[in-house]
Amino acid sequence: MYNRNRANRGENRVIRFKCTLQNTIADVLRSRGWQEVKEESGDWDFYWADVGWMREVFDHCYMEEHMRLNHFRNHYELTRKNLMAKNLKRLRKQIERDSSKIEAAKCDFFPTTFELPADYHIFVEEFKRSPNSTWIMKPIAKSQGKGIFLFRKLKDIMEWKKEDSWKIDGTKDDREPVENYVVQRYIDNPYLIGGRKFDIRCYVLVTSYIPLKVWLYRSGFGRMSNTRYSLDSIEDTFVHLTNVAIQKTAPDYDPEKGCKWSLIQLRMYLLAKHGPEAVETLFRGMDDIFIKSLQSTQKIMINDKHCFELYGYDILIDETLKPWLLEINASPSLTASNQQDYDLKFKLLHDVLSVIDMEGKLSGKEKRVGGFDLMWNDGPVHCEDLSMEGAPNPPYTTNTMLGCFNNREENLTKMMRSHGSSNKA
Repeated sequence: MYNRNRANRGENRVIRFKCTLQNTIADVLRSRGWQEVKEESGDWDFYWADVGWMREVFDHCYMEEHMRLNHFRNHYELTRKNLMAKNLKRLRKQIERDSSKIEAAKCDFFPTTFELPADYHIFVEEFKRSPNSTWIMKPIAKSQGKGIFLFRKLKDIMEWKKEDSWKIDGTKDDREPVENYVVQRYIDNPYLIGGRKFDIRCYVLVTSYIPLKVWLYRSGFGRMSNTRYSLDSIEDTFVHLTNVAIQKTAPDYDPEKGCKWSLIQLRMYLLAKHGPEAVETLFRGMDDIFIKSLQSTQKIMINDKHCFELYGYDILIDETLKPWLLEINASPSLTASNQQDYDLKFKLLHDVLSVIDMEGKLSGKEKRVGGFDLMWNDGPVHCEDLSMEGAPNPPYTTNTMLGCFNNREENLTKMMRSHGSSNKA
């Protein structure tokens, strides 16, 4: 049986884990010396479950005090595209009502969005107000670029509608269930590197919603298109969709080289092109996206002390250096596309487990664990050392270092020494 008091005294014990995935996370769990439980009915202390298990089993599962699980019960409030848009719209209206339109404008970081078929008539009105715009259709519950397409004419969506079996009034026909989509105004002025579009994957760890406690990982990556950007060919997914699942099917894709830049490479590139002030403004804007999106679901998320969530945020930068939230993933891909990708995800997941602290090694006062910086703890967390590595003399005090030097091994070593000293004391 797990006992935190025993752990704090440094006594050895074995943590039992279950894992539904056989990729990088399974390697990380085994590397920590934890004991894998493969029996369906076996007792466990830590479970890395898929969202299907949460839907089918969680409500019928009794969990002891110490047990930890990698999803919140209704995580989909933030990660399903239609619900994310609904919750962000509600937050914007609430801020406008409680504060001002100027303050509410700070929530203007996601594209104009409608859900189909429910919002079809409202969407058509908006479409007619800007007839030359490009729009993008996305199925609400699919990932990896599946089912996404761009269009400029209503007849394109009418043709799609016939194939997808729903009627303009939102009713079903008898052939098959309606699949809901979101339609968004396409951001057609993305920032380009080498003439190619990219977006950014960032990792955000939430260990509690009430109070809200948020950790931001320093490392991440930019996902690049293999094909030069152009609005002349909106049917070409290799141009417009940066998902690795799409790009790796391109004829000229190199699996060893891949189509990713590390976040530190990307930050250095932007610094060289635009200078520190513009880049810091961009990254502070990304911080705002992380926190405001989480606040949009804080009151409706089922907060369970057993649960945590590692979110994969996809951010697009436009040519004015404005960040846009594209989507949030509750199950960001943990399968590596090459060795560099494996190394990043292995370290990320190792640091997730260090923050969750099943071994009872942390004091609870840490502002940094490995590559994770504590950015919100029922309010903004401020950086004590303003000359931290990778960002000399930053003009802000928030404890985030996204895209900065990630000397996680040094930080973890210091923490272990401190833990050893406190045990001896």
